[in-house]
Amino acid sequence: MGMAVVNTRAGSGMEAPLVRVEVHLANGLPSFQLVGMAETSVKEARDRVRSALINSGFEFPAKRITVNLSPASIAKQGGQYDLAIAIGILVAHGTLAEAAVGRCEFLGELALTGELRGISGIIPAVIACRNHGNTLFHPLENRRESAIVEGATRYAADSLLAVYLHLSGTEPLVQDENAPLVCPTTARQDVWHGIHGQHQAKRALMIAAAGAHNLLFTGPPGTGKSLLASRLLHMLPPLSPEEALEVAALHSLKQGGAALQIQATRPFRSPHHTASAAALTGGGANPQPGEVSLAHHGVLFLDELPEFGRRTLDVLREPLETGEVHISRASANAVYPARFQLIAAMNPSPTGDIHDWRTPPDQILRYLSRVSGPLLDRIDIQVEVPRLPEYQLSLWQDKDEPDDIKKPGEKAMEARNRQLQRQGVLNAHIPVTQLADCCQLTEQDLDFIQLAAEKLSLSMRAFHRTLKVARTIADLAGEDHVNRHHLAEALGYRALDSLIQQLSSG
Repeated sequence: MGMAVVNTRAGSGMEAPLVRVEVHLANGLPSFQLVGMAETSVKEARDRVRSALINSGFEFPAKRITVNLSPASIAKQGGQYDLAIAIGILVAHGTLAEAAVGRCEFLGELALTGELRGISGIIPAVIACRNHGNTLFHPLENRRESAIVEGATRYAADSLLAVYLHLSGTEPLVQDENAPLVCPTTARQDVWHGIHGQHQAKRALMIAAAGAHNLLFTGPPGTGKSLLASRLLHMLPPLSPEEALEVAALHSLKQGGAALQIQATRPFRSPHHTASAAALTGGGANPQPGEVSLAHHGVLFLDELPEFGRRTLDVLREPLETGEVHISRASANAVYPARFQLIAAMNPSPTGDIHDWRTPPDQILRYLSRVSGPLLDRIDIQVEVPRLPEYQLSLWQDKDEPDDIKKPGEKAMEARNRQLQRQGVLNAHIPVTQLADCCQLTEQDLDFIQLAAEKLSLSMRAFHRTLKVARTIADLAGEDHVNRHHLAEALGYRALDSLIQQLSSG
């Protein structure tokens, strides 16, 4: 009888728990039994491993083979366990010394020829392997993405035979070098290039960038809402190395292998309005990250917001509050980070323009009601993007931008630094319990904002978010205290709330 234990990793959200592949060879009728809460794709490893071993020149044991993937409480899916199972059989059969696989972990799907194929979710596994001080063997296709994890000891191989030759000391592989992501150090300067007029929308966009606020553009078609939204990335600071690694890990789980485009830039996700709720939050039998997680540390842009459907949009409410998504399925649970900045755009009327007099107020109100009140409460800034008056070509030639929107990237960076030095988080993420200390309103200004909120029928959540926007406006001005003109400007960025109130009262 032969026994072997080989280490590998499972996938569970952003975690990669250790899995022990226990292989037992016993006398009896030849068979291959795989246990340990293995899904169909894992059980198919029996045929892949048998063919890969034979085609790599090894003798497949004519024994009663039992493979246990432990612990059984973790659901196992995919072909990433193939390499570990094959190595375990070689060790149990005596073809490979047991000492050769100590402190090693193996990941990779085997082709019938014995070649190693790339897998998804390699980055969380490399991080976990590094933290445990183990050496990882993985497919050559995953070399580029695994290299971004600093401090990991890794060997990339193209076949089962190459891994065996290294472990046996016959033909050692070359240890892979690390290639950490290089994050840009400065934001783009030509933020407003090609965008003419719309100074209020530009100002709102700069405030959103400075305080990480969610933003909604509303206006008729062709006024530049989508173009404005695309410029937010140009004003945001570069990713830190830790943030870049988190973003790369999420995209590795979704794509993986040679298909992954690794970039140290903030993601910009723009799903079509036909996307389902599961597409936004993630899901599946093996829970995969959705658009809100793929936009982590970046921007989620929803164009034609009411066309998504109310039930689909409402799944955004929890991620916008908590910064993460919990996906529960019958066989598995997963938690994915989702700290994104929401930018949305919409027409104020189903016909496009509220002033075209083609739609009665009740139909306009019904159209706007597709976006629920609780979701609107979580959008800090709502700004109107009007048509340029009378199509004047002179407005297409803005020689000098107003001072308050010049160099928006630099101003947003300075305001962010003030926020981090003062309270350790950006203004959009200030806890409600600290909001009074951060704003430091006078009694008269507090009375002013409370009266205005009452007239606008703002909820308590919208009231708090308005205070956070005012705090950001003060930071952009370099002022320590929030004054009345900061509050007045913040209240002016509730355009859709005001429109709905007018239609309801009319």
